[in-house]
Amino acid sequence: MTLSKSLYTRGIQCPKALWLKKHKPSVLTPPEASAEAVFETGNIVGALACELFPAGKKVEFSREHDEMLSATQQYMEDGVPNIYEATFSYDGILVMVDILSVDADGISIYEVKSSTSVKDIYIHDVSIQYYVLRSLGFNVKSANIIHINSSYIRGDELDISELFSVVDVSQDVLELQANIPHVLEEFENYLSDKTNEPDIDIGKQCKNPYECDALHYCWRVQRGIPEYSVFNIFNLGSKKQVELHRQGIVDIKDVPDSFDMTAKQAGAVSNYKSGVTHIDKVAIEEFLSTLTYPVYHLDFETFQQAVPEFKGISPFMQIPFQYSLHIEHKDGRLEHREFLASDGIDPREHLARKLCQDIPRDVTVLAYNMGFEKGVIRKLASTYPELSEHLLGIHDNIKDLMTPFQQKHYVTPSMNGSYSIKYVLPALVPVMQDADAKEKMRKALLEYCKLDTLAMVRVLEKLMLS
Repeated sequence: MTLSKSLYTRGIQCPKALWLKKHKPSVLTPPEASAEAVFETGNIVGALACELFPAGKKVEFSREHDEMLSATQQYMEDGVPNIYEATFSYDGILVMVDILSVDADGISIYEVKSSTSVKDIYIHDVSIQYYVLRSLGFNVKSANIIHINSSYIRGDELDISELFSVVDVSQDVLELQANIPHVLEEFENYLSDKTNEPDIDIGKQCKNPYECDALHYCWRVQRGIPEYSVFNIFNLGSKKQVELHRQGIVDIKDVPDSFDMTAKQAGAVSNYKSGVTHIDKVAIEEFLSTLTYPVYHLDFETFQQAVPEFKGISPFMQIPFQYSLHIEHKDGRLEHREFLASDGIDPREHLARKLCQDIPRDVTVLAYNMGFEKGVIRKLASTYPELSEHLLGIHDNIKDLMTPFQQKHYVTPSMNGSYSIKYVLPALVPVMQDADAKEKMRKALLEYCKLDTLAMVRVLEKLMLS
């Protein structure tokens, strides 16, 4: 058996996922662009973290692992104090230590993660490194995880000593050591049979701590679980979802009326079973009465940075760079305004000033799931005091188009028990459902954002006609 630390942690999450990676990789879903972006972010964060440990040398990656092993050994013999990607092998297990700090008393392990906290799976990651190094006879003084400090706010310059938090997880790692040989033996038993997949049912491990790249294979191909099933019942929880599945219940129509659910969950299931559209006209009219014309339909697009590039930015803060604004007049006339920042600059001030030009203080602003838009505006208001009064005026007049659907005033089975606009829009306005046609319309990022607010206009129209 040969394992890397990534294969080891894959097996910790699910031994079947490990087996498929080794013996049947063709069934795994290739990583999407978003996963590639996460990987690249990890590389950037990892390289920065090395600066916390200067005067070091990096073991360059090679498919010939012996070269990496030899380079690591040479650096240690040369007295290099910090080695990046230090590579070791023991009994078929290959580990690459992000940062290995070496001194006369022993060595310390530092694993770098681009998240903002220590997760259980990270402890397993460090534990297998510790196991290999101890098995090779090294005195491991400490095992540590370096992660992003989410409370850090960048000043004029990036301060990496404040950007990162270093957490000593030695005690947690030690507690796992005795069980590692048993885990490895279990993995070896699974992997030695190259024909038969491990008999492991689906469960919370399919999506926790990471969504597994074998999910489509295990769920759709092997078990025929449809895209909308008992696993989509709102907030039901994985334990109860798995309980239903193990009873042979996958279709929501087969969920017994006696099954333990909250009132909202039971209502969603009942509505789906009945196939009947429910419209509470009184409640909807009450919501509509809170709107005044013209209505300003607003949608932001944002991005995040693990390593803040601009002053005043925290790691993973939502940074608005674009908005779409449809202005709907009482006679049905529409105006569209928009903003898209230039590449490579801090977009926030330009966007905030343009937003104040485009939206008066005392008008109805409509957003879908308004908490996001309000959060963005609050942050802009605190960052630019001279615009604060106007921005907070916009903020205080935002209404949420999601409310009638969230409160179940308008429910139709094709919404699949959800009030996300992803489901509400095609249910109420089928003409906008065709994803291919939509993508053709989105030839530019401006058009992409514009459609979000146009969708809100159409949903509001449908509500008014209900």
